[in-house]
Amino acid sequence: MSSYQVPAFLAELLHARSPSGYEAEAQAVFDRHVKPAADAYTGDALGNRLATLNPAGDPVLMLAGHMDELGLIITFVNKDGFLYFDTIGGHDLSVISGRRVIIQAANGPVKGVTGKRAIHLMDDEDRKKVPKKHEIWIDIGVSSKKAALARVSIGDVATYDHELELFNGSIGTARAFDNKVGAYVVGETLIRLAREKKKLAAKVVSVATSQEEIGVRGATTSAYAVNPHLALAVDVGHATDHPDCDNRKFGETKLGGGPILCRGANINPIVYDRLVKAAKKLKIPYQIEADPRPTGTDARAIQMGRGGVATGLVSIPLRYMHTPSEVVDLHDVERCVQLFVEFAKGLQKGDYAHW
Repeated sequence: MSSYQVPAFLAELLHARSPSGYEAEAQAVFDRHVKPAADAYTGDALGNRLATLNPAGDPVLMLAGHMDELGLIITFVNKDGFLYFDTIGGHDLSVISGRRVIIQAANGPVKGVTGKRAIHLMDDEDRKKVPKKHEIWIDIGVSSKKAALARVSIGDVATYDHELELFNGSIGTARAFDNKVGAYVVGETLIRLAREKKKLAAKVVSVATSQEEIGVRGATTSAYAVNPHLALAVDVGHATDHPDCDNRKFGETKLGGGPILCRGANINPIVYDRLVKAAKKLKIPYQIEADPRPTGTDARAIQMGRGGVATGLVSIPLRYMHTPSEVVDLHDVERCVQLFVEFAKGLQKGDYAHW
């Protein structure tokens, strides 16, 4: 058994079931841990959570980490009580079947199993194919449509029943490190800044964003609401230190190597330089990825908010993204919190990172 102690805030976020558009469980965790540390705290119409520290400060720094995750949404129940679904977010269809799932239903969680035709009942050609979504179903152990609809409803959502487990020191696996670690980082950063009681120049707004997995929707509206001068988005990034990952195509990043700092068109160069400076000051290991276009993260929405925002992107190295068993070194998560705290403390009045 690992001796590494997972922070309660992070563990609760990882346990929360919060597919895009259904973030209530993650919202409740963020509320419980972050609201007491904030000078102002609010939600909004898209389900974002916005926590503010030092509301009269200048510049305005927005920290964004999304709290939504992949899921399945029930779309049809057949006459025998089997549930069919569509996917929320970018699933690998080859890994959906044979999984235990939990459905969020009106009367409480309903457990089920994803099923498809057994390999013994397939011919050689069938065995070579990835099943289509309509060829997989959820079995909740009933025998009629009426019995199924007594327990679940069309539009209920399901998540994989894969919980956090550490398997070697600080290295663990969970269903939704993407991106509960990011929501944790921005919330924990605000908590630590509040605890230090050191006067900040900046106004800091930590946002647990919603609906990132279906188009960075929460970041788009919250960036407009916060109207920041600077922003740091935090998400997970691909660790490329495993077999079948050509570094010539995907770059070189590794688990345990520290936060990944992005460079490219989505990234303000002054913000990037400040992140490097903060990492060096703290003697935190860091890695660099290059991205020539808007990234697939909240950073791309925030950068284009209102008149434009000086935005940086920091990623937590992660293996097996968008599978039920993502892998992270939690030391990298802690290093990211430390980096964000140092970045926020280093800002001076009028520092807007224009270039």
